Amino acid sequence: LLGAGTGYQQAKRVLHTAVPDRLHSREKEMGIIRQFLREHICGRRPGSLYISGAPGTGKTACLSRILLDCKDELAGSKTIVLNCMALSSPTGVFPAVAQELGLPGATGRDAVRRLEKRLTAQGPMVLLVLDELDQLESKGQDVLYTLFEWPRLPSSRLVLVGLANALDLTDRGLARLSACATGSPRLLHFPPYTREQLSAILTDRLGQVAGDPVLDAAALQFCARKVSAVSGDARKALDVCRRAVEVLEMEVWNQTLLKPLPGGE
Repeated sequence: LLGAGTGYQQAKRVLHTAVPDRLHSREKEMGIIRQFLREHICGRRPGSLYISGAPGTGKTACLSRILLDCKDELAGSKTIVLNCMALSSPTGVFPAVAQELGLPGATGRDAVRRLEKRLTAQGPMVLLVLDELDQLESKGQDVLYTLFEWPRLPSSRLVLVGLANALDLTDRGLARLSACATGSPRLLHFPPYTREQLSAILTDRLGQVAGDPVLDAAALQFCARKVSAVSGDARKALDVCRRAVEVLEMEVWNQTLLKPLPGGE
């Protein structure tokens, strides 16, 4: 039982949604992001990239993996990563970025002016990653427009990467930028995972657990088929399998507790 219990613990650990060492079926997208960062950060060219895709399609995981893998290449630049869900309002992004750049106490229009001055002065390239970017939608879309305008300022040293669920955020909120070919952010879409891709992800994760398979192949295929039909959300597939392991673990534990003692007592 000890061995089985250890196997269940290992299975639950590998099924967590932390950033894995390798991401299945996202080689193309990761290649595009890496190339973008090399061209703009290492090449000292300001620019912007907008990454869209439904929840659980690997946007944040891929970017986080790349930032870890490219740490040496990005060492000469300043990297700021903000989750916009943590901001109290869309305009809160400006003082948050100001603080990261050593401009504490800046608020309102003052923060925007001071940031623009800092981002167009001499210095290292600045990589600003804004996750959950759709939280910054506001009346008139002034916040989003201001952020995506910054890489276009003369002498700008900002590279902006935004991640959001909505495919049409740039159409809705940045129509003014789209009118200028040089100002439009580069777009990268993460499609939902297919049944085959989800199956490969689950098989790979559970393949890291020593011993007999904790969940059989048919169960993984069933989970992949159901999740792909609804959402293609890898996090959901991992959650379902982790819950299945927890149920299985509890059943085995209960059977052991209820097993009759020797002698029929």
